[in-house]
Order: sequence, then C-alpha cells, then structure tokens
Amino acid sequence: MTKIIYQDKLVNKLKGGDKKALSALFDYYYPRLYSYSKSFLKIEDGIDDIIQEVFLKIWENRENILNPVTFNSYVYTITKNMLLNELRSRLNNQKLKDKIYKLSVGKEYLLSDELEFNELKDRLDSIIGDLPANQKQIYFLSRNEGMSHKEIAKKLKISTKTVEYHISRSISFIKSRLSDLEMVIFACFLYYFL
Repeated sequence: MTKIIYQDKLVNKLKGGDKKALSALFDYYYPRLYSYSKSFLKIEDGIDDIIQEVFLKIWENRENILNPVTFNSYVYTITKNMLLNELRSRLNNQKLKDKIYKLSVGKEYLLSDELEFNELKDRLDSIIGDLPANQKQIYFLSRNEGMSHKEIAKKLKISTKTVEYHISRSISFIKSRLSDLEMVIFACFLYYFL
C-alpha cells in the first residue's frame, strides 16, 4: 500500500515538473518495461531507446496526466504504441526479416531455403520491375517504405481508392506471374511481401 501512495506522490511531483520524480519513476518502470518490450519484440535491439522515448513523451506531456492512479496504464499504453510503431518499422527492414527467419528455422534448412528464397527474391524483383511505373511506385511505397494507403495517397496527391486499386492490381499481376512456381516458394513470397 505504501508503494502505491509513494508512486502517486511521485506522479504528482512529475506533473509539477520535478525531474527527480521522473528519474525515480524511470528507475521503477525500466525493468518492467524492458521485460514487457522484450516479450513483445522478441529481440532486445533498441529496447533501451524505446523506453527512453516513452519517458521523454511522459515528460513532455506531464501536465496532461489526469490521475496518478491510472499512471501505470498510461505508461504501458504509451509503451505498447511505441512498440507497435517499432515493430512495423522493423518488419520493413530486410536485415531484421533475415534475422527472425534464421532464429525460427533449424540450421539444416537454412542453406537450401536461403537459396530458394534468393532465387524467388530475384524473380520477384524482376516481376516487380515489369509493373507499370505508377503501380511500381505505389507498391514500393507500400511494401518497402511501409507507408499506409492514406500516406501514399497524400504523398502522390491521389485518392486512397486509387492507391488500393494499384496495390490490388500489382499483387494480382505478381501472383499471375508466379503461378508456375511450387506452393512452397509461393509461401515464401507471402512471407516476404505480405
């Protein structure tokens, strides 16, 4: 009970701009958020940066903390949102995809799977190269840059329906050109692109 009262006092001091309170809350939450983030991301890279960003955001928005009792939920909500953003960013990072793949597959399968994967990637790059210019650009922004349909539409000054249309046409085109490949390789395609 005294720990809760102490934490409530720290949150109230934080709202008032007390940096020592921020530091004390950081020390308290750091191991918990680290463990939570590691279970969420499955990889430790960058977790320290995320937690620091969480507390920077808390500091910048300290005056908006309404109730010390709900501070714990507030901290975890901010952390979860930042982890989701990080996860989206990481999923668009090819090196990370390769690292996750290698962690999830037995070593005896890696060499042959890697060769098949590289062959498929080369073939896919060739097929994507055959897309009409505007479809290729939209597909690239969506799949390689991780942009949402709305972001692409804004950047290219077109409607989101047009973006959806071009992505749908791109995927149909790619699938039709891959129809002669075995189902296993097609599954690799889904892993890599969708």
